[in-house]
Amino acid sequence: MTVVAEPAWSRLTFPTSLAFDDEGVAYVAESGLPFGGAAPGGRVWAGRLDDERRRLVVDGLPAPVNGLTYDQGTVLVSVPGAVLRLTPDGALSTVVDGLPTGGNYHTNMVAVGPDGWLYLGQGAMTNTAVVGLDGIDLGWLRNHDHPADVPGLDVVLGDVAVETADPLGSPGATATTGAFAPFGTRLPPGSLLAGQVPCTAAVLRCRRDGTGLELVAWGTRNPYGLAFLPDGRLLAVDQGADDRGSRPVGDAPDVLFEIRPGAWYGWPDYVDGVPVTDPSLTPVRGEKPTFVLADHTTLPPPERGLVRFPPHTAATKLAVGPAGDPRWRDTVLVTLFGDERPLTAPEGPRVGRSVTSVDTRTWTMTPLVTGPLLRPIDVAFSPVDGTPYVVDFGRFEMGPAGGVEAVASSGGVWRLVPDA
Repeated sequence: MTVVAEPAWSRLTFPTSLAFDDEGVAYVAESGLPFGGAAPGGRVWAGRLDDERRRLVVDGLPAPVNGLTYDQGTVLVSVPGAVLRLTPDGALSTVVDGLPTGGNYHTNMVAVGPDGWLYLGQGAMTNTAVVGLDGIDLGWLRNHDHPADVPGLDVVLGDVAVETADPLGSPGATATTGAFAPFGTRLPPGSLLAGQVPCTAAVLRCRRDGTGLELVAWGTRNPYGLAFLPDGRLLAVDQGADDRGSRPVGDAPDVLFEIRPGAWYGWPDYVDGVPVTDPSLTPVRGEKPTFVLADHTTLPPPERGLVRFPPHTAATKLAVGPAGDPRWRDTVLVTLFGDERPLTAPEGPRVGRSVTSVDTRTWTMTPLVTGPLLRPIDVAFSPVDGTPYVVDFGRFEMGPAGGVEAVASSGGVWRLVPDA
């Protein structure tokens, strides 16, 4: 099937998320990132996607708002460090908080499991477990002194230490930083770090009221999108490591994983089952990485993915096709946000900025639609007629000096329809 994108809602400012209620009313979140002169603070809008009129449900949310999920008459809202519950009249309550925040990635979207529990993705604080100066270059962070990662399983540290300039020291001063430690500090090799909950780089779950928070699986670097298949299997889109910072990894793919309880997905030492020491992952911007964990035999074998997305395409979220709709049966749609060169990798061709279709019988992917999308970041099927809609983050590029070149009100929602 070939499709084209038709505009539904326009003039949204850096939207990230879309969810439908049972009647087909759409809820769309704006991230609240203050790029391009945009006002800070996340917002959620509601309305019908066949009508540009929409109402503001809530504003002033912590930025970035990373996910919306409809659940029993309310909307679950993912913000840094917490999941909130939003009623249609704009009332907010906290489901769970105290999750790791302040680093490279955040608390991501929630998926409601067939068991009634809430499953959520939690990103890493760093690129690959070492806090580095790349945090200063991140337009959404601008901070090297952010929290260190927290393991979800017991790990033993290897002998890794990275020397960098020290921005807070005297001219010419340096700092040495180890894995799972704040900037400028290092734990002794052989240190045993106990797994904790909450942790970073993981899929967690809790009951609908936020109690019983527990680890599902660890080692997913940034599980940005989650979804359950009709047979109950949980899928996660995991964003691979970048060629940046104190422990760069070259040409790492993003991966679609099946999430299995108790499994290890390889971060920070493997990418889709391949060790970061493999020649295929050799970086351009730094020394070839070594293992930060001393003993992998104490961990489950690193999982392999179902689908590899090309390096730098930045796979984000996914939607499972309605099982009763022959157009989309056995199909998962995945949005590819696109590269963030030159921040995440050396200069090169633009990739991503599209939507791809994955056949869940063969785990093969087929390009579905590209232009006029700028930065597709989420996709959802209408419960009324099965039409897929794509959220476009808008115009957002990384400048040559690490800054962000973004245009407010350039995002929107697009309807995907068969190409006549």
